[in-house]
Amino acid sequence: MKYQPLDSRMFIENRKRFVKEMDPQSIAIFNSNDELPTNGDALYKFKQNSDLFWLTGIEQEDSMLILFPASPDPKYREVLVLVRPNELKEKWDGRRLRRNEATAISGIDSIVWLDSLDGLLQPMIHLAETIYLNTNENDRKSNNIAVRDYRYAEEMRKRYPLHQYKRSARILKSLRSIKSPLEVKVMQEAIDITEKTFRRLLSFIRPGVMEYEIEAEIWHEFLRNRATGPAYGSIIASGDRARILHYVSNNEECKAGELVLMDFGAEYGGYCADLTRTVPVSGSFTKRQKDVYNACLAIHTYAKGILKPGITIVDYTEKVGGEATRQFQKLGLLKKEDMKNEDPENRAYRKYLYHGISHHLGIDVHDLGTRTEPIKAGMVFTIEPGIYIEEEEMGIRIENNVWITKTGNKDLMANIPIKAEEIEALMKKK
Repeated sequence: MKYQPLDSRMFIENRKRFVKEMDPQSIAIFNSNDELPTNGDALYKFKQNSDLFWLTGIEQEDSMLILFPASPDPKYREVLVLVRPNELKEKWDGRRLRRNEATAISGIDSIVWLDSLDGLLQPMIHLAETIYLNTNENDRKSNNIAVRDYRYAEEMRKRYPLHQYKRSARILKSLRSIKSPLEVKVMQEAIDITEKTFRRLLSFIRPGVMEYEIEAEIWHEFLRNRATGPAYGSIIASGDRARILHYVSNNEECKAGELVLMDFGAEYGGYCADLTRTVPVSGSFTKRQKDVYNACLAIHTYAKGILKPGITIVDYTEKVGGEATRQFQKLGLLKKEDMKNEDPENRAYRKYLYHGISHHLGIDVHDLGTRTEPIKAGMVFTIEPGIYIEEEEMGIRIENNVWITKTGNKDLMANIPIKAEEIEALMKKK
């Protein structure tokens, strides 16, 4: 790992929170993700299962966690399973964790090698009444591949058909949506690296630069500050391409007079930042560009003002839609008759703002959380309204990350320049 060691108390506390929600006489088993092939003998870069990482901090492949709080032997109430270090394999693929190293990361004292797991696990299963197994229940999931969690669940049901089975994902969806101060501290590191990167870009962007050159600057600044890399594929969209929400080609020239929309964030310590800023390629906004930018910022500021405990994402989005409607009228994009005749299921403002305003953020960029239940203190959200005008070939989006408090929220990106005048002043300094 490139990042500095994390505080193991974060993972210890996460496990305590999960165990508290388990049924009596139950056992929970978590698996690492698969190593996935690309072509030939190559593999994709390994990415740990988010739930396993949240519980242990372990990023190594072929790892498992067993939680059995009712175990009569205290040393087996939480067990971390790792692949046994192999001298030959380490010559090819690098060093694997030793027991003491894994304990330092996770706070788990009982470390078991994977090749000796069966003899230990079966007696534990026989003592349990309920088995918690994990699945990917992110609402945005779109992958139908039978990954390790699902294969393992099928195998366990065949071996132990008379046990009761429960989904750990139901517990984790609630727990992972509430970030502890230790988690937010790690997220703030990712955000601070992202801020340094944005400030670097303001000195770099100029007419004639290629979108991929901006992306290269992002990678450079991330890695030199110990980030693992980008939290997701960076979107560097100049000109009319800014209206493409998930534009990742990043292969066109940024031209004088255009805006460039940049949606990027660092991953640090397994946690994500998610920033969007739209800046003028030439260093100064035109009057129309600034008017649209300020309208987007007004929507952003309004959204931040109402994103607090008690409101649901559905109601919040509806209210922000009302503010977007008012701003779009000022810009001349909507007229009174547009609102009068609008479809309640597809409001008029959706022509110019056709995505959600906020999503949960954490270990995953689109992190676990609910859309229908009231927002709670401890959750972390993005706030990212946009304005996309096809007839003007213009797209603007402004995004910050906020931590929900008991009375409102704390903007974790408050130090990142956001006003049009701030951006212009910093770009002129180059």
